[in-house]
Amino acid sequence: MKTTIRISEQNKIGEVDKRVFGSFVEHLGRAVYGGIYETGHASADDQGFRQDVMELIRELQVPIVRYPGGNFVSGYNWEDGIGDKSRRPRKMELAWQSVETNQVGIDEFQEWAKRCNTEVMLAVNLGTRGPEAARNLVEYCNLETDTYYANLRRENGFEKPFGVKLWCLGNEMDGPWQICSKTAYEYGRVACETAKMMKWTDPSIEVVACGSSNVNMPTYMEWERTVLRECYEHVDYLSLHNYYGNPDNDTATYLASSFEMDHFIKQVAGICDEIKEEKQSDKSIHLSFDEWNVWFHSNEQDKKIEKWQVAPPLLEDIYTLEDAVVVGGLLITLLNNCDRVKIACLAQLVNVIAPIMTETGGDCWAQTIFYPFLYASRNGRGTALKAACNCGTYDAGNMKSVPYVDVSAILSEDKKQLTLFLLNRSLQDNAELDLQLEGFEGYTLTQHIAMEGEDLKAVNTASDPHRVKPVNKELSDQVVLSPHSWNMLTFTAE
Repeated sequence: MKTTIRISEQNKIGEVDKRVFGSFVEHLGRAVYGGIYETGHASADDQGFRQDVMELIRELQVPIVRYPGGNFVSGYNWEDGIGDKSRRPRKMELAWQSVETNQVGIDEFQEWAKRCNTEVMLAVNLGTRGPEAARNLVEYCNLETDTYYANLRRENGFEKPFGVKLWCLGNEMDGPWQICSKTAYEYGRVACETAKMMKWTDPSIEVVACGSSNVNMPTYMEWERTVLRECYEHVDYLSLHNYYGNPDNDTATYLASSFEMDHFIKQVAGICDEIKEEKQSDKSIHLSFDEWNVWFHSNEQDKKIEKWQVAPPLLEDIYTLEDAVVVGGLLITLLNNCDRVKIACLAQLVNVIAPIMTETGGDCWAQTIFYPFLYASRNGRGTALKAACNCGTYDAGNMKSVPYVDVSAILSEDKKQLTLFLLNRSLQDNAELDLQLEGFEGYTLTQHIAMEGEDLKAVNTASDPHRVKPVNKELSDQVVLSPHSWNMLTFTAE
């Protein structure tokens, strides 16, 4: 399959915000307890955090982690997770029908984030609580004033503020599964007032308003319009959430997930611009795709989990090579929309639909999806360039004219490296590339990494953690992408 790709240094999409490579840790399943935190583990540090897990997280270079939810946050009292651990309440957690011990809260999580070289994106409860609890949390985290909540932080052993600069105004508030879900107008009003109070407390913060929970919600699009009409001038970003899967084992359609994601992003960006024009505002709303991933493998097994346990094994998808190729394609779409998508969170980070898995008391290992995220995070920062790709197309489900090859191009900040991320969706054919790079004379292909293989259902496990991993391809004048593969090409200036 002949494929022509034209890239010019002059044809720019925009700068990639490093927060596009964010992730997510929720009080759900074994994400926290048995995931990032396990006091009796051989690798546990002085705070009880697993250092073997930290090492993998630092390898991914995750710049920001959303916390503590997710559905969990809509019933959460942040005060339960601060101060003396022996006095913290053990509670029924309604969102995931589990028992929450509150041994990890914002006190511990902000310290964990520092040790992982990342920052915190903190969500506030707009389900059972509201503006007052949210602004109190901002004071607790960020202020040096001689006032109650700032002093409470000091009493708990933290003289210096945590400095949390990015905040989520609730989570998936149109979802009937959400604790105290709301209509668009109800949410828009409380989001507006919450944002005002939070920013009056700390004017340096940015806030993310909730978009629809996913593209299949009956409220989708009209929710966005109504919410933005109520809070446009007080918020900075609008959230997008969507998960992708292959329950029907239709690989051709599954590999087109990133094509669907691109349409979703452009629709929501268009709504933001529509309301901007309606309000005659000078301000543009950017997007926070703060939940995205593959999620479908664990759906049936989760129905069998007994309720009211501490850290039950929920949402523990074991990912295949096929999933890794899809995740790589989704990353290409995020990079190609970096002019509007400034934040994105792979949901989640450890154990729960995650690139990293652990055994309680045992080892940790990288799942297949770890690798495309790793290479994108390390090599996808800089200026995104528009890539014109001429190749064949196919129809996938309701999606028409899906290109077999997708590509994103990133020029590093020092302009010494051009990186191409490429997806070949064809199930049978190699893609033979004709690369036309304008303005890159003197750049030489120095690396070709591929996630490829005949067995699309191959997985990594505790007993076989390296079965699926990237392949270093032999370099030649003719670059070829294997069928159903994700690839990274690195060109280095001489």
